[in-house]
Amino acid sequence: MMHIYKIATLAARGATVVALLAGLSFAAVESSAPEAQHLNDILERTAGQTSVFLDQFSDVKCTEQVRQEKLGKDNKVELKEDSTYDYLVILTNTGGELNLSESRIPVHEAKKDRKNTSLLLSNGFATLFLVFHPVYAEAFKFTLAGEDVIAGHNVEKVSFQHVPGMKSPAALALRGREYPLELMGTAWIDPQTGSIVKIEAGIADTLQDVGLKTMTSEIDFSPLTFADSKQAYWFPTQARVEVETARQHWRNLHQFTGYKKFSVSTEEKVTQK
Repeated sequence: MMHIYKIATLAARGATVVALLAGLSFAAVESSAPEAQHLNDILERTAGQTSVFLDQFSDVKCTEQVRQEKLGKDNKVELKEDSTYDYLVILTNTGGELNLSESRIPVHEAKKDRKNTSLLLSNGFATLFLVFHPVYAEAFKFTLAGEDVIAGHNVEKVSFQHVPGMKSPAALALRGREYPLELMGTAWIDPQTGSIVKIEAGIADTLQDVGLKTMTSEIDFSPLTFADSKQAYWFPTQARVEVETARQHWRNLHQFTGYKKFSVSTEEKVTQK
């Protein structure tokens, strides 16, 4: 079974993360000075927004519905399974390090009665925004890729490319080993707030030797507001992951609904704009 997931550790002290926002350096594209400054402005806003959002994201729970599909010839679905989980991201600070992990409590899981057939396990794609977090941003090269409009929002497209040898927020787990993924893709970002509206990501051709031919993902975000705050944050609402090896082809769909803010004794529903 192939398992693609995010390495759930942010190896940085909380104070260091804050300090990085002021002096963060990005491996930006060689371009004219105004364009480079515009790109850096967007990246700094996005780094700050991502850091703040991480605290918000770890303070909510939601329902995650997962559909796993195995595809055959002509992309025909040969096998599919549907599962539902109570989902939350747990952010802790242990020994001065930030640790991020996903928790899934099964509500409904498909019966595992298949034989000699494996499905893809894909975790962590809801947190792919970590590409722009101060801990990981220095490991990527960023370039402007034009403007777009999504759901009435004017956005800037920012392409990213992982720098070989630097730490990656994603890895492939296969036969007891972990292989960092050389992520590359595009993010649609609100240039005024730094909010990420959509991310598409794949991998460079670096893991053919372990059987991974292609991997593509697409994550959609929607603005959510809480009663105790007027500010809207863009939460992941859907993640699509497709992986192909020389002999296998899988597609997974993760849907995140029913976000609720919670504390030790209370829960508060959110509204979606």
